[in-house]
Amino acid sequence: MVCQVVMASSLLSFVLLVLLTCTAMAAEPPGCKIRITNKGLQMLKYETQKFVEEELSNITMPEMKGKEGRFQYTIKEVKITELNLTHADLRFQPDLGLLFEVQNSSIALSFERRILYWFFFDTGSINASAEGVNIHTALHLIRDEQGRLKINNITCDASIAKMRAKFDGTLGRVYDFIATFLTTGMRFLLNQQICPALNHASLVSINTLLETIPVRTEVDSYIGIDYSLLSDPVVTSRSLDMDFRGMFYNLKDENNTLVNYAVDPVMREYDRMVYMALSEYFFDSGMFSYYKGGAFQMLLANDRMSKDLELLLRTTYFGSIMMMNPALVDAPLSLHLAVTSAPRTTIKTSGATVVVNAIVKVMLLPPGLPPVQLTSMTMEAKFNAKVSMKGKRLAVNADLRKFKIFSNQSALESLALIPLQGPLKTMLQISVVPLINNWTKKGVQIPLADGIDFIEEVVEYHNGYLIIGANLHFSRGLRDMIERKIQEKKDESV
Repeated sequence: MVCQVVMASSLLSFVLLVLLTCTAMAAEPPGCKIRITNKGLQMLKYETQKFVEEELSNITMPEMKGKEGRFQYTIKEVKITELNLTHADLRFQPDLGLLFEVQNSSIALSFERRILYWFFFDTGSINASAEGVNIHTALHLIRDEQGRLKINNITCDASIAKMRAKFDGTLGRVYDFIATFLTTGMRFLLNQQICPALNHASLVSINTLLETIPVRTEVDSYIGIDYSLLSDPVVTSRSLDMDFRGMFYNLKDENNTLVNYAVDPVMREYDRMVYMALSEYFFDSGMFSYYKGGAFQMLLANDRMSKDLELLLRTTYFGSIMMMNPALVDAPLSLHLAVTSAPRTTIKTSGATVVVNAIVKVMLLPPGLPPVQLTSMTMEAKFNAKVSMKGKRLAVNADLRKFKIFSNQSALESLALIPLQGPLKTMLQISVVPLINNWTKKGVQIPLADGIDFIEEVVEYHNGYLIIGANLHFSRGLRDMIERKIQEKKDESV
């Protein structure tokens, strides 16, 4: 009997351990997801091709010296004069990353010769062309330790089918027969330079550009945002999907964050270049962080309170003021609003709404004396939230739709507050809502590299999340973006 009890206890402990382990290992839902489609990749193709051409044009080749029979030669100052990568392609490589291919293209070169044949010495230039140039480059994309998108590895294979050289000068025709071994050597050297150049371009230059994508950065004096990747990107033949944490945090207490229980956004669209999905958690974590930072408190007094509202408040609470102290009848009035809990977002197919609960206190401000509280009310408000995108900044515009106040003291006082409903709602629309929108219209940067912006945005609302579909615009070339980032690093180190 004792043995059975022990076995049952051990089995129960094992089950609990498994459950706890599974719970701890459960994947964190993303607050933000980004999908780059084949259409977006085609936009990147032009910039990538131009960038590769620039990288290859900077290839340097060592001086060549040799002897063939009676000929002694030196080849130097090799320069690439033209690249014709007409058959270039950029596409997704499922479960890996990106594949960049160049097929049946050509490279034109020029170099200087010095040739000694018996007692004849000749110098001049040589024009050469590498034909049948084929390059196969695969880039492996991962999430690095900081949660940033990174090229982890590159596999490269390059080949040149044939190379031709044309000599000029007095002995041009005589040298034609040595062109074979010269071009063979040059083809070998050029072929050896292509992949190292592309390796450097990917692992150094492009990774430098990826470092411009924000991972954990300040939004304003209250909050910051965490855009770290939760996992390696998922690559299919049609898209590159990335799951970001998409969580705001309070700058004064970065560890006090909201737990993510929101639904995992689902993206099924491929028509536009890029899609970004934001869950309710994305917005809720922002409001939670603002709330914890004390941003949702407001005092309306003196010039910030309209004369009509002050007159209405003074009329409403005239009796209370007289009963307290008739001498306070001319003391200035104020309204103090304090949100009592973090606002919550609800996203449905009809749109997004935000519910706010607050305490509203009506105060007298007698000069030289402590404030005197006339009443305390509970306020319930619902805002419609319109999400928009400009460039790469996400903004929200709030519009007050529902408003209700009631007394914390008694139902009778709640009835007495009915005349205040309309004026207080108007006050919120005129005074408070613009202040909120002034915060939110500045927007927050989305995780895109510098020099790339969203255009032609369309917002679609779903149950629990919204999706922004857009096309991409390069405000600067890929080379310019990388060089700017490198210069910024140099300036920071000075």
